Amino acid sequence: MSGNAFRRMTLRALAVLVVAGCSRGPSPDAASTPAPGAHYAAVARGRVDVEGGLLDLAMPVDGVLSDVAVREGERVRQGQVLASADSTAPRIQLAMAQARLRQSLVQRSLLESRLATAKTRAQRLAQAAAAGAGDGQSADDARDTLAQLGAELEGSRAGAGIARSEAEQAQYLLDKQALRAPVDAEVLKVAAQKGMVVSPQSGTLFVLLPLTPRIIRAELNESFLPAVHAGMPAQITDDDGRTTSASAHVLRIGSVFGPATLRDGADDRIGERSVECVLVLDGNPPLRVGQRVLVRFLPARQ
Repeated sequence: MSGNAFRRMTLRALAVLVVAGCSRGPSPDAASTPAPGAHYAAVARGRVDVEGGLLDLAMPVDGVLSDVAVREGERVRQGQVLASADSTAPRIQLAMAQARLRQSLVQRSLLESRLATAKTRAQRLAQAAAAGAGDGQSADDARDTLAQLGAELEGSRAGAGIARSEAEQAQYLLDKQALRAPVDAEVLKVAAQKGMVVSPQSGTLFVLLPLTPRIIRAELNESFLPAVHAGMPAQITDDDGRTTSASAHVLRIGSVFGPATLRDGADDRIGERSVECVLVLDGNPPLRVGQRVLVRFLPARQ
């Protein structure tokens, strides 16, 4: 075979290899660096979440649990009791505070009545003394009595205010014996048992998943920032990018750079920075909080 013929065969073989390489599907790194001319403007890895994240609840006061009212997997309404602590002591304190308040109110009412009577008497004696028909000393004594009763009434009013505050505080502490759901939620974890000694420092007793719309927290590479904006539509697929799960749109883009945390170890790239991009899902797709997904940002025309 001549040299020219050999060179022509070699060139044909290289051309076949190039065409075959171009016809292959995207590599796993395509989720990080889309090919030019792709139908999406940018891509990012993300995770399904809810605004504010999961709720870790601990007992707000020291005590012994007298009841655990829910189980894992149940759905609870806002304000529903999750667990209760023994409330004997707080109930006694509340009863005592309410009794002191009633006593203060009765004393204040009595002083108000005595003050009204003393005021009328002092006015009459003053008028009589001014007309020369009464004793001036009696009028002075009546004024002194009126002033003294006025001071006692002010003290009684202050005491009633203190008693009312004590009653409100006792009611507040009694209410704290029950741990309630702050929002409508699903109970994911229960770490409480009846008879358990608890305190605010004893750790999480309940983990709740708020029943609020799901969001996607995506890690947007800094190279894609110019191509993504608020309101931009996006396609959500599973982590390998094969199965379409839902559609979404960009709610906001963060203002702080940070390291990417959703990459696999083999894909880590030193020095790469990303910005959190939050997307709102359209509708209510069956996605689970914590699920890893691939976000493909679509041009507005699509």
